[in-house]
Amino acid sequence: MVTIISLVVVVVLLLVVIGLYNSMVGLRNNRENAFADIDVQLKQRHDLIPNLVETVKGYMKHEASTLQAVTDARSGAMNARTIDEKVAAENKLGSALQGLKVSLESYPDLKANQNFLKLQEEISDVENKIAASRRFFNSATKEYNTGIQTFPANVIAGMFNFQSAVFFDLGAERETVGQTPKVQF
Repeated sequence: MVTIISLVVVVVLLLVVIGLYNSMVGLRNNRENAFADIDVQLKQRHDLIPNLVETVKGYMKHEASTLQAVTDARSGAMNARTIDEKVAAENKLGSALQGLKVSLESYPDLKANQNFLKLQEEISDVENKIAASRRFFNSATKEYNTGIQTFPANVIAGMFNFQSAVFFDLGAERETVGQTPKVQF
């Protein structure tokens, strides 16, 4: 009788471990899938940036360092491999694009150029899509982190080396979020 009870306890524990492990794998896969959605939008942004830079170059000959920073950040973002590397590189690219936007304020002729306006509109649309995808990714990351940090799943997560994941936050943009946008005519 003791052997049967021991066997039942072992089987139940094994089923709990398998269930928790499969749950964590599912949460990790949801997070990776959510980042794949972001990746599509980031690719589109990466494709638009060279066109924007070329359009702006004609107007901003003496702003070469700003354009170089955007180009370098784009290259770094395209070469990032892991999700964590991509998050860091995209935050750097976002900061470089913010620097470009600030520099553009000095060029009223450029702001009236139809090619530039169309590119700005496309980039703005992509940025909005990235923000929506980022929210979904961060939600999936929160579910994953919660899933591997709660008891008893944290024991199983430790056994199978599940690590807490980073959120795709605003990075350097966080400093400007609370500031009121500056409108000029």
